[in-house]
Amino acid sequence: MLSVQPNIPATLAAVPRHVAIIMDGNGRWAAARHLPRAMGHRRGAEAVRKVVQGCIRQGVSVLTLYAFSSENWKRPAEEVDDLMALLRFYLKREIKELHNNKVSVRFIGDMAGLPLDLQQMVKDSEALTASNKMLTLVIALNYGSQAEIVLACRKLAGKVARGELDTAEINEESFGAHLQIADLPYPDLVIRTSGERRLSNFLLWQSAYAELLFLDVLWPDFDEETLAAALDDYKTRERRFGGR
Repeated sequence: MLSVQPNIPATLAAVPRHVAIIMDGNGRWAAARHLPRAMGHRRGAEAVRKVVQGCIRQGVSVLTLYAFSSENWKRPAEEVDDLMALLRFYLKREIKELHNNKVSVRFIGDMAGLPLDLQQMVKDSEALTASNKMLTLVIALNYGSQAEIVLACRKLAGKVARGELDTAEINEESFGAHLQIADLPYPDLVIRTSGERRLSNFLLWQSAYAELLFLDVLWPDFDEETLAAALDDYKTRERRFGGR
């Protein structure tokens, strides 16, 4: 299914259909309190629950969270192990509640690069929640946008080589259809916490016309009130989609 963005006239934005968040600042939150980094990641997982609940209440359709980038493997082995353990814990603890709240859970990224037991947990989570419609929670796990774009290019090149596609048919629409979660709307609002002001290889193609919001709040301190303030800010934006 093609991911086609609507021809929306210049107007003040309403509630975003799709909110994407770069969850940053767990380590700094822990360091400021003289706690181990693992504690910051655990508190960050608690913030995820608050944001999911907030998105449901606010009427957001899709929430994408940058949980673990393909570059995060460069971190110290102990921290990576803690993050993998936290992901296992989160899925074991939260998946039933997400399912009960009618949340569909999906994953993007290179799942083959994850430990085998975590790969199975990903598959089980997606299968259990596939029919839910209240909110789609997309978790970017071992994800990098540049790698996603390269993979889409390979798929298109393969179709051309097999005679299934003419090069003249390659355009923004057909390219977007070969990205992950191509059936979902592109992000309307991308939020990054912790004061950093960059996308860090996150949904680069899909965020071409997204509104960007950079917050100084550290991710473990992000809550429903912070989300509501972010959505209020979004509502003041005039979205033109290149129209003028």
